[in-house]
Amino acid sequence: MGVKVIGLLSGGLDSTLATRIMKKLGFEVIILNFMSPFCTCTRNDHGCKSEAKRLADELGAPVRLEFMGEKYIDMVKNPVHGYGKNMNPCVDCRIMMFKRAKEVMEEEGAAFVYTGEVVGQRAMSQKMDRMHLIERESGLAGRLVRPLCAKLLPPTIPEKEGLIDREQMLAIHGRSRKPQIQIAKEEFGMTENLCSGGGCLLTDASFSKRMKDLVIHDDDASVKDARLLRVGRHFRLSEELKVIVGRNEGENEQIEKMASADDFLFYPMEVNGPVALVKGKLGRDAIDAIGSITARYCSGVNGSPVKIKYQRKKDDSAWQVEVAPMVEENIEKLRL
Repeated sequence: MGVKVIGLLSGGLDSTLATRIMKKLGFEVIILNFMSPFCTCTRNDHGCKSEAKRLADELGAPVRLEFMGEKYIDMVKNPVHGYGKNMNPCVDCRIMMFKRAKEVMEEEGAAFVYTGEVVGQRAMSQKMDRMHLIERESGLAGRLVRPLCAKLLPPTIPEKEGLIDREQMLAIHGRSRKPQIQIAKEEFGMTENLCSGGGCLLTDASFSKRMKDLVIHDDDASVKDARLLRVGRHFRLSEELKVIVGRNEGENEQIEKMASADDFLFYPMEVNGPVALVKGKLGRDAIDAIGSITARYCSGVNGSPVKIKYQRKKDDSAWQVEVAPMVEENIEKLRL
């Protein structure tokens, strides 16, 4: 058996290539895959968990799955090192992951942790000074190996100890992935999974607008609240009131399942239309407005009034209101 090492695998090209290099050098790789409420994956039909397992099987390595839950949400609310262009706390995210990777390294008796990072590839977390900062604050200084760009970085402890031949490492830098694709094809015969890989919704401007609204208005925001940001149309009616409207049957079902006991649900009564989830305090004017928003997305009403039923999820009692669909100009003023 070779020396045991921990590899962070996102499912994208860089981390997959780094893992193939480590395997080629004879290391016993244990794959560590981190999931969060904001991750996106390489393949549209697979979640992060499935993708990690698929690649681990392909690479012949065991996999440990780590979900970053409530502590991660707390970090996103107030990152020590700030946000990137949108709501992405990349430096703090890296530190959190690497701290956990260090713990796994110690649990498994592994020699070091490696990643698929490349100097200069990501503006916030992969500049040289930030990479050193993340190493130090995570407690992995000297034990964090980056095979794709190691020749551009100071020698690590495994290199100094002779566990790694530095000449077998690479010196890739910058945003282009052409060098990685060439190596993947020519050295490892890879023809699939040659795209950049998974990403993070917190780098998306539209999603970040919703996340910022959640952070501002809900000090107790949870993982479930963060997951709800991915579903439906979102509207902010007041500091204390938010509405989420399903876009299709699947989202309507999701909204109903994810609603908390104290949330209100609005349904059209005599026409096909969406389910609307309401979080916050509900007053008379708000009921009319929410009913009007719900009516706007009902089928075939052509501006005619629509009967809308509403009830608290935990209660059997229900009420109804009849309202005209809200005009587009007013809808857009409320949209997140």
